[in-house]
Amino acid sequence: TVGDIESLPFLEAIRQMRKDEGIDNTLYIHVTLVPKVGPAGESKTKPTQHSVRDLRNIGIHPDLLVCRCTAPLSAEMREKIALFCDVPNGAVIESVDTNTVYALPLHFEEQGMPAQVIQRLRLPERAADHSDWEDMVQRVLNPKHEVCIGLVGKYMGLNDAYISVYEALRHGGIANQASVTLQWVDAEDIQERGAEPLLHRCDGILVPGGFGDRGIEGKIEAVRYARENKLPFLGICLGMQCAVIEFARNVLGYKGAHSSEFEPKTKYPVVDLMAAQKKVKDKGGSMRLGSYPCSIKPGTLARNVYGAAEINERHRHRYEFNHKYVPAYEKKGMTISGTNKKLNLPEMVEIKKHPWFMGVQFHPEFKSKPLAPHPLFCSFIAAAVKNQKKD
Repeated sequence: TVGDIESLPFLEAIRQMRKDEGIDNTLYIHVTLVPKVGPAGESKTKPTQHSVRDLRNIGIHPDLLVCRCTAPLSAEMREKIALFCDVPNGAVIESVDTNTVYALPLHFEEQGMPAQVIQRLRLPERAADHSDWEDMVQRVLNPKHEVCIGLVGKYMGLNDAYISVYEALRHGGIANQASVTLQWVDAEDIQERGAEPLLHRCDGILVPGGFGDRGIEGKIEAVRYARENKLPFLGICLGMQCAVIEFARNVLGYKGAHSSEFEPKTKYPVVDLMAAQKKVKDKGGSMRLGSYPCSIKPGTLARNVYGAAEINERHRHRYEFNHKYVPAYEKKGMTISGTNKKLNLPEMVEIKKHPWFMGVQFHPEFKSKPLAPHPLFCSFIAAAVKNQKKD
C-alpha cells in the first residue's frame, strides 16, 4: 500500500534492491485500484496516477501495473494510464473480478504479462503448459458436489483469521470436485445455544487452532456433537486438544478433565504443558515451531490418508496430549495414530468406531496448495461428501 507511513521502510528496501541487484535482475510490479464511482459507475484512473506518482517520488518506477477493476479496461483507459504513469501500453495489466481467484494467472497469461516478465529479466523463453491449472480452474467452476463445513472458532469478527484453513478446505474440495461452503460458527454461541441449532446442517465439522480459554467449552461441545452424530470431524492443534478433553469427560468419565492451560488445578490434565516448556519463563518465540517428523501407526485412518509411515508437518504449540493417559484412551477406542518418537509426543488421534474423526497437533493447512491439496483435507472433504450422500 502506497501512502501509509507504516509501509515506508519496506518501500525503501524495495528501492535499494534495484541498486544492489541491478536493473536486469529486478522488476517492479505495482498493484493498483481502478474504482468505479458515481451513479454512472464511471471508472477512474486518478488513484492509479497518484499512487504511481507517490512511488516515483521515493525513487521507485513501476515496470508493470496490475490494475484491480470490476470490469475490463477500455483501450482508451489503458492508453491514459500508460501515458500518465510512464509505462508502455502493454505494461498495463487488468486484474478484473473473476468467479475464482485461481483464474487470474490464466487471465494474466492472455494479456502477455509472463512474456513481459521473461523479457524484462532476460530469462530464457519456453512454452508454457497450463493444462493442470486449467483443469483445476474448471473443477472450481463446475463442481459436482456441494458440502457445508461448520468451522467452529472464536475469531469470527475477521474471517481472514482462518484464511489458511479455508483455502486448504477449498483445495480439498477441488480434489473431490466439490464446492465447499463454510458455516462460520462462533464457539461462544454454542456455549449459549448448544450445538444442534448451529451445526445440524453441516456435512462436517472443523475446529481450528487458537489461543486462550474464550469459547473453549463451545469447541468441546462441537466435538461432542460430531462424535455422537458420526459427522466427519477434523481438529487442528487446539482442535485436537478439545477432542482429547471431550473424550476424557464423556467417554472415559474423567469429570472436570481439561487442559492445564485453561484449568491449572484440574484433577485430569489430559492436555499439559510440554516437559521442555515447563522451565520457560520468557515465552516470546519459545513455542514448538516448525517442521517435525511424525510416525504413523499401521492400520489406521491416518496411515490410509497419508499412504506413508513417516511424515513431516509444521507445528506451533506449547501444550500437548498428556502421554500418561494414552493407555486409558486406547482402551476406550481413541487411537493415537501418529507420534513423534524422539520426543514421545502424541501427534494424531482418531476414533475407531467413527466414519471419519481425526485430531492433529500440527497445522496441515500450511502445506496445502491448489494443485497439491493436503491429503488430510482431501480425505476430510471426501468424507463430508459421502456423509451428505448418506443423508
